[in-house]
Order: sequence, then structure tokens, then C-alpha cells
Amino acid sequence: MLVRSSCVKVPKSNGETLRKKLIELGAMDKSLRIKSDDRFLYIPILDKKLVPAGTEVTIEQFEEIEKPKTLEEILGFAPSYEIAGDIAILTEGSMEVGKAILKVHKNVKTVLVALSPVKGEFRVRRYRVIAGERRTETVHKEYGCLYALDLQRVYFSPRLSTERARVAAQVKPNETVVDMFAGVGPFSVLIAKRVKRVIAIDKNPDATLFLRKNIALNSITNIQIIEGDVHEVSPNLKGQGDRIIMNLPHSAEEYLDDAMVIAKPGATVHYYDIQPEDSFEEAIEMVRKAAARHGCKIKVIGMRKVRSYAPHRYNICIDFQVM
Repeated sequence: MLVRSSCVKVPKSNGETLRKKLIELGAMDKSLRIKSDDRFLYIPILDKKLVPAGTEVTIEQFEEIEKPKTLEEILGFAPSYEIAGDIAILTEGSMEVGKAILKVHKNVKTVLVALSPVKGEFRVRRYRVIAGERRTETVHKEYGCLYALDLQRVYFSPRLSTERARVAAQVKPNETVVDMFAGVGPFSVLIAKRVKRVIAIDKNPDATLFLRKNIALNSITNIQIIEGDVHEVSPNLKGQGDRIIMNLPHSAEEYLDDAMVIAKPGATVHYYDIQPEDSFEEAIEMVRKAAARHGCKIKVIGMRKVRSYAPHRYNICIDFQVM
């Protein structure tokens, strides 16, 4: 559709400079497409008063730029989903929803819907492709790091990216960091760029396989991978951890004794749990009891809700020092 609009007429040699200036001033009408002839550019504007003095203003016809539709406009509702790499992940949804996501997100090549909850020893779930390429593998980019993963073989949540960055920002260069449930390495790889040494533990062979790939993808040389159960591994790591990450919120309490074994005096621990709304005391008490069993005390240095998990239940994190 063509519409008449005020515009600035500028020689092509000066067009890009003036275009940037008009954007900076909030004067350019971005809903209309800039046009040109052999000598001039015609840049649509919103208000003549915002145009720099000495600029030639005229009136021309312009083509409207079609605004992409949102998912809500296409479907009539806004589906809940997350994106890992070039894969969109739905907890529920139809082929219609999948096709709409592909249309709105040009970078997405596959849409999956979950067929099961996260479950089992390795905390994985089954998926079905409802649109796009038939695969569950991707490469996810986060804070400058690359993570190869297969969503059907390993656990990974892009929604924890802010939490991973928060923890990484706290590490000190000379620390040895123990990632007790490392998965494909989203904590370990990011942190390894900032510290002396990372020990990454996971008992899922697929997770450690992808972790090795991710170490290579990111040119990391200071991560030690241990494939095994933390209960069996912890005696060999006694007193080695300056910082310990316990990101297994559904059952991390079962490994608090192992964390006390691994921790150096003064070590910082990031403990994750699932708790009711505004409730940290139960989790803190479990931590205190574990410390007491090992002749230690704790100092809580931070408490936060990481994300909503279910109605009135939250994934929380308690940061504490072992004294």
C-alpha cells in the first residue's frame, strides 16, 4: 500500500549519514520504506520540526513496511515455549503452533513438544517433532559460549542462563570450582574461562560426551571431567573445592554431605532446591544439619528465587559459606 508522507530529500552520497542522524533524533518514520532515484534518497519522516536545519523537506509516496505478526496475532493466544539453539521447546502444543513459531522465529528450524516430564536417573524427557527439521540435536549459544546438546539425551534449560551468569560473575581467578551435576557444561564452560580449574562431574554418559565436545568447541583446557555418581566420587575430592555448584534442585539435598566433604574451609556453595513460595528456612535447616554432621557451620550469604517451577513453588538458590 502506498501512502503520502513528508520526507527529506538528500543526495545519495550523504544519505546514510543523514539516515543515522534522523534515527538518532527519532525523526525517521520506520513504518515506511526509503526510496531513491538516480541521484537522491527520500527518507520518510514523522515530524518536520525534528529534522536538522538546512535539510530539504518534500512530500512523496512511500510503500508501507508490513509489520510481522506476533504469535498471539496468528494463533489468538500466546503459547509458552523456550528456545535452545535453533530448536523451540513446548510442554504442549499442536502442529499449528509449531508452524506459527517457525514463521515468527526465522532462526528456529525445529519445534518439539514434550511427551513426558523430566524424569529418571539422568533427568531427561522424550520429545516429538511437530514442525520443521526432524532432530533433537542443536548448538546453543549463551554468553559467548557454544553448547552442543541433544535435548532427548541430556538435561538443559536455557531459562537458567541468567543464573549461570550470576554465579560465574562471583568466581575468583585462583579458585577450583566443583560442578557436582555438570550436564553438558553450561556452568563449567562459562566459569572455566575465569578460574584456574573446574572439576565437572556427571553420571550421564551422554552428558559427559557432549561436555567433551563443548570443551573443544570453546577451546577450554582447564576442565577435569569425572563420569560417575557424586556419592562415589566425593571421597577422592576431599577438601578440593573453593566453590561448589549443586544444580540438581529436585534431589540436591541428598548430596549435601558430599558437598561438605569436597568443600575447603571457607568454600562457597550454590545450593539449588524446590521450595514453596517465600520459604527458605526448610532448605537452610537441611544445609545446617549437613554441616553439623561434618563438624562445620555455615554462613548464608544469599538467597534468591531463580524461577517459578509450579504454582506457589519455586526453584531457589541458597549461597552459603562453609565455616
